[in-house]
Amino acid sequence: MAQYSPGEVARRLGSGLLSFPVTHFRDDLSFDEAAYRENIGRLAGHPAAGLFAAGGTGEFFSLTLAEVDQVVTAAVDEVRDVPVIAPAGYGTATAVELARGAERAGAHGVLLLPPYLTESTQEGLAAHVRAVCAATDLGVIIYSRANAVYQDTTVAGLADDCPNLVGFKDGVGDLELMTRIHTRLGDRLTYIGGLPTAETFALPYLELGVTTYSSALFNFVPEFALDFYDAVRTRDRDRVRRHLDEFVLPYCAIRNRRPGYAVSIVKAGMKVVGRPAGPVRPPLTDLDDGELAELATLVKKVS
Repeated sequence: MAQYSPGEVARRLGSGLLSFPVTHFRDDLSFDEAAYRENIGRLAGHPAAGLFAAGGTGEFFSLTLAEVDQVVTAAVDEVRDVPVIAPAGYGTATAVELARGAERAGAHGVLLLPPYLTESTQEGLAAHVRAVCAATDLGVIIYSRANAVYQDTTVAGLADDCPNLVGFKDGVGDLELMTRIHTRLGDRLTYIGGLPTAETFALPYLELGVTTYSSALFNFVPEFALDFYDAVRTRDRDRVRRHLDEFVLPYCAIRNRRPGYAVSIVKAGMKVVGRPAGPVRPPLTDLDDGELAELATLVKKVS
């Protein structure tokens, strides 16, 4: 596995579509490492700029710390010439432990997800990020969403203080805030679209300097996901609109029916294409049979 400096990781991630694979579970909800490894190998056959192991789509929030290490290690073992980004999250002490574990496992970067449960001030969030950045030599990407929405002044201060802070992933959709952040920092960071079903926002976000995004669709319709990304990067608006109309927006209509379906529908997609990844873990719920049939009809249109 190649090694990359934080700056190299940032450049690689900003150059193409990002893969956010699901985490495979058996029917008893235990981690199915063999199936996960097989799927990572399959996805590696399609061009991606980075692979985010055990991220939001990978149900990070339902994994034990030991399972996170298993998932990240398996991804690092199976992937060649693509940066593997590991998750960190929960409280600061746990996030630090996860970041250090990611480095030991051979990952190339860390995606810092929001802290568990509690709200915080900007000062508190900044201290959280500084602690994680100080704990590892890996490049760190902060994920702004939920109870960890970073303001432009906070991000600018962190960029000054933390040389290995290399990326900003947006899961909020505040265009004014993104404009302020990009105007302040320019190309100091790599910007990643991280709203649920990021394809929906990809074209307008490109104008804000967000050159890439996390594609959950890459799990089960990789050719479609890559074609959509190409349409965005070439600003082929007609092709983007056509793909939105025929698949992405109807897909989102199913996704929006229940909380948590942004993850559940991806595992349903895996089942539809004959590559089942098992059920989601509670507190998430799987799609029902009718929704699964609707999704299968959509997938046939683009397969």
